[in-house]
Formats: sequence, C-alpha cells, structure tokens
Amino acid sequence: MPDTPTRRDFVKTAGVVAASAAPAIQKVKAANNQVQFGFIGTGSRGQYLLKHMKDADLGRCVAVCDIFEPNLKKGAAAIGSNPKTFKDYRELLSYKDVDCVLIATPLFQHFPVTRDALLAGKHVFCEKSLVFRPEEVHALRALANERSKQVLQVGLQRRYSKFYQTARQMIDQGMLGQVTHASAQWHRNTFSRDPWNRALPPGLTDRQYNWRKYREFSGGLTAELASHQIDIADWMFGSHPEFVVGVGGTDYVKDGRDIYDNIQLIFKYPKGQKLTYTSISTNEHLSMFGGSRNQFGEVIMGTEGTIEITVGTDDEPAIGLWFREPKKAEVTPAGAKKEPAAVASASLASTGKGQRSLPILFERDQRNPNDSFLVKELKFARQWLYAKGVMVPEEDRNPVDVELDHFLECVRSGGRPKADLEIGLADSTAVMLANLAMDEGRRVYFSEIDKLGRGQTKKPA
Repeated sequence: MPDTPTRRDFVKTAGVVAASAAPAIQKVKAANNQVQFGFIGTGSRGQYLLKHMKDADLGRCVAVCDIFEPNLKKGAAAIGSNPKTFKDYRELLSYKDVDCVLIATPLFQHFPVTRDALLAGKHVFCEKSLVFRPEEVHALRALANERSKQVLQVGLQRRYSKFYQTARQMIDQGMLGQVTHASAQWHRNTFSRDPWNRALPPGLTDRQYNWRKYREFSGGLTAELASHQIDIADWMFGSHPEFVVGVGGTDYVKDGRDIYDNIQLIFKYPKGQKLTYTSISTNEHLSMFGGSRNQFGEVIMGTEGTIEITVGTDDEPAIGLWFREPKKAEVTPAGAKKEPAAVASASLASTGKGQRSLPILFERDQRNPNDSFLVKELKFARQWLYAKGVMVPEEDRNPVDVELDHFLECVRSGGRPKADLEIGLADSTAVMLANLAMDEGRRVYFSEIDKLGRGQTKKPA
C-alpha cells in the first residue's frame, strides 16, 4: 500500500467512527425537568467544572460547599445561578432540593464525602481517584452495590472523548492487529511553572493549600496524573493488570514535599500486554505529534498498527493519529533464485522508513451515498487537508462537557455511566498498588487488594 493516504483509507477509518458515534443527548429546556445539583469542593478543579456546567441545559446548581471562604465565593460566582452556600458538606447533603452532588474535594476526602452522599440518598459524581485507601475500595463497593439505583460516576473524561471511543472501535475491528503494548506520559517542568506549589493565601499552611505535595492527603503523580492514563490502558487492553513494578524518587524538587517528583511504572496484563508509564517534573517535552503538543499523551501499539492520541484542553484540540505497520517482507520460497547481495542490502536499508500517519476521522467526514457530488468532494478535500497537516479533526464538544451532561442525564434516566463504580475502583486500586510497588521496591500483584484494608496486609517479599 502506498504511503500517501487513499480514499479507501479514509473510508475505512470513517466507517469505524460511524459505528462508535454515540447518540446526541436531548436538550432539556423546561426548568421543572432539570436535575438540581449541589457541588462540594470549589477549589481550582471545582471552579473549572462549575464553569463548564454554567450553561448546562440538563441541570441547575442550587448549592455549593467549601470550607475556604474565598473558594466558596469563587465557586458560586463561577456557576452564576445564585446557589445556596455551605461550609459543612453535611448541611448541603441535608438540603432537600439537591438531587445529586458533584465532588471535587482533595483526594483524601473523596471516600467520606461520597459515602455520606450515598447514605443521604444522593446520586454522585466524584473526581478521580475515587478512593484513597485500600479499605475504602471494599467499603464503597459494598455500599454502592446496596444502593444500586443511585448513580455513581467517576471523573475520567477520556471515556467520553470521540477520539478515544474511536480508538477502542479500531481495536475491536482489528485495525491494529493484536494489541500488545501501550506507553503513556505526563511530564511537567516545575522549574518554570508548578501548579502544585501555589502562593499561599493568608491564614493557610502549605499542607492545607498545596495538599497534593503530601502523602497524608495525596497519591502524588500516580493519583493526580497517571490515573487517567492507566484507565486508558485498561480500556484499550480490555482487562486489568496482573502486577506492577516501578521506581520513584524525590530527587529534584526540594520544597518540603514527601511525594515523588518523578515516577516510572510498568504494568503487566494477563495476555502479556504491558503499559509503560512515566511522569517527571523537570521537562515537559512530548515526543509525539511532531512536538506540536507537550506534557501528556498515549501510544497504543499492535501487530498491524499504532495509535498516538491525546485528549484536548480548553485551548487545544484532541489529536488522534493512526500509523500502519510497514508491509511484510516477501520471503523467497525454498529452492527459488536468491536476490543479488546488492538488492538484499537495499531492502535491508529500507526497513527504517516510517509510515505516513492517518487521522482518526469522525462521522461528519464519512462520505455516504446520499451526499451530493459537492458534499462528497468537500469531505474528501477535508480529509486530504487532514493528511497534509493543514487541518486536524476536532471534537465538536469538550469531553469534560460530555461527561458532566452524561452524569445529569443518567441521574434523570437511571442510566449507567461509562465511567462507573468498578472502573473507578479499578483505577484507584492501580494507583495505590503502583505507589506501594515504588515504596517497597517489589512486584506488587493486583490480587493483593483482596487482603489489603482487611487487616491482612501482605508483607514485602
């Protein structure tokens, strides 16, 4: 197959996207049909989510809560619906007008607030990681299963991205062959900008305000960053890891933190598949997409192809690229005339030639028989521009908006979230066991979670 993308290549990828496209969520305008929600934890992440929910048709914010007065005021201002304000989340949970709550507190508070919200009869959206300690895995599973009619969704927004959904469909349809490996990174340069080392407001300590730096409250780089990408590997491999090994250190950032400032992890999956992961604090280069993006991205590798992918931000589009594996070498049958040495050398030299990337396409780029001649040609022209790098396909909505709308729709309809309880608990388990592997310098098996948190903690080998 030639390196230049053909019409057939584009039709093939577009057909995959059409199969994976989710139906549009119906817009609800009637005020009496809106979900009434409360928001607990209006710090930086909470304010970000509230800004995204400001124009939500499916719901209305009626209450916000935070123990820090400036953040409480900023959260109320961000949503703009004149919500009631609380400093004690238990008072918000007792507010009868609240149908559901969204939780964006520091990680160590996720479980107690989620537990109390479920006990109060509320539906829950909780940011990742869903839980912080092993005993919370078992306790939340038992409680949530007892209250199965209440929606529990986890903030893993890549599950709601068309790019990632399409990547999963491509794997299902065999376009990558046998998927064997994945790699992911989230690199930052904290020497130029450190979002975890913010200037302290009056009256707060560093442990209170920059809580992500301290193990008492935080899972560090593994929980705050890697959790998103470990979940992607689970999704693309279709299973959870068997064990994890890793190395971490606090080697470069000397600001009193006791979390690692760099981590390298390897997760081994049941079919021999492996995820290699790295997060560092000294450099944010990303060796994907021609250097056009930095910090974070994932590579999914199979015997027939590779996908490079990264989620979008408020300012940058998501990117998804597909690379075919080179054509298989022709084998000379036994007894046939061998090629001259010079030809063999030339063939060997050509094995380093790379493959041209193909963009992951969406339904709007798929040509169909009902298109007019002009529409067909416009679609092909757009595909050609994608291939040349002049344009890139873009999602029509930020996955953060999609996941939040989906939560409200699930509350209204009783549907099941794409990022549900078990996905959240699996992700949290991976975070805890990866940190344990680095702390104890050993191979940690995922089966250990069955005893961890039950008073039967397994000792290091």
